[in-house]
Amino acid sequence: MKLDRTDKRILDELQKDSSISNQDLAEKVGLSPSPCSRRVKHLEDEGYIDHYVARLNQSKLDLKLTAYIQIALDRHTPDRFKAFDDTVKNCPEVVECYLVTGQSADYTVKVIVPDMEYYQEFLLNTITQIPGVTGVHSSFVMRKVVDNTEVSLKHLNST
Repeated sequence: MKLDRTDKRILDELQKDSSISNQDLAEKVGLSPSPCSRRVKHLEDEGYIDHYVARLNQSKLDLKLTAYIQIALDRHTPDRFKAFDDTVKNCPEVVECYLVTGQSADYTVKVIVPDMEYYQEFLLNTITQIPGVTGVHSSFVMRKVVDNTEVSLKHLNST
């Protein structure tokens, strides 16, 4: 499926506010409600729209500490990666986890927790207990400069 200008506008608007009504979305992209609804459904069916979420206010929930952890493993074997992946997938504190290359670390993990005491307990009792973890380097967010979930669609050619 090739995305046209209207599809891109729909995706842009839904990235800004996924709770927008179909009526309001249709008005913003210059369609009537029925064709707009069909296009959104088609974008969902084709996998362009993965899922919808509500972004929560971390401060209101007393989640004041965001940390990025660089984690190194002792061996690069399927069993080591699987053990690590399975553990972090079940940690509610982990909001992002990436297997990376080009660094001394194998993984970059983003965690959001209430405070440093909680983080220390999480690090010592969870992360460092994963089989094969040999190195951990933590960095802490002091201030958000960009906090955006929208991806750029500028590279897509529109018809």
